[in-house]
Amino acid sequence: MDKWATGIFTSIDEGLGAGLDSVKELGVSTVHLHAPGRDFRTAEKTAEIKGQFAAAEIEISVVFAGFPDDDYTTPEIAQQTVGLVPLDRREHRLEETLAIADFAAALGVDAVGMHLGFVPETSDPDFAAVVEVARTVCDHCRGHGQHFHLETGQETATELLTFIQAVDRENLAVNFDPANMILYQVGSPLEALDQVGRFVRSVHCKDAAIERRPDQPWYEDAPLGQGDVNIRAFLLKLRDLGYEGPLTIEREYAPDQVGDLRAALQLLTDLRREILG
Repeated sequence: MDKWATGIFTSIDEGLGAGLDSVKELGVSTVHLHAPGRDFRTAEKTAEIKGQFAAAEIEISVVFAGFPDDDYTTPEIAQQTVGLVPLDRREHRLEETLAIADFAAALGVDAVGMHLGFVPETSDPDFAAVVEVARTVCDHCRGHGQHFHLETGQETATELLTFIQAVDRENLAVNFDPANMILYQVGSPLEALDQVGRFVRSVHCKDAAIERRPDQPWYEDAPLGQGDVNIRAFLLKLRDLGYEGPLTIEREYAPDQVGDLRAALQLLTDLRREILG
């Protein structure tokens, strides 16, 4: 794969991201794949999916785990429902996450990513249990030669570093999403990248505005380059960190998703040429 290959976040069922037809239309060579539901993860379906992406010459660099009952209506509801942290759904979601890692391995993908959830404070009695959950996922992924990527957003960079150090697994990494730092109001994206940069193994090129429109959903992102991330500065920092992986665009809430993705791809192509030569 080329250095800084441009790609998009995609889905093949009803999950988040652009569909495979849109991916083909946009002509990208790499994607992050939102893991499909169980009906799409049978041996037969998995082989079919693998064949579809191979035929299109599209590489899946990360498979992302998510759950149908994740609810981002408000940050408070997200804290109660998202990822592996909510105790009332942790056990079956952990089982599902391990199954998604198996699915990714069958596709030949060496990384699994997710929003782990709102990690408790270190003083919280549940902190140690969440650390053990992350270790379980890391150890399962290690058996497949995979990394486990924690997506940024719900913690400050300092809190994320504390958690990574507590888990203490070499295959634990970060999927850095700069827009999430703004949306969750947990710090400057560029300052956060300075702190966790050595763990970054994948990125989402996503933008967001600090100032919200009246009645705008808190989670709504912005067209790449039109928010407050400063994508050019973000890429310069990635270069200085030695990051060579894909630049994967995530654009979720757009009336013209394909149009926004096309514009974002052009922006990244121009910046890549400027920065890398």
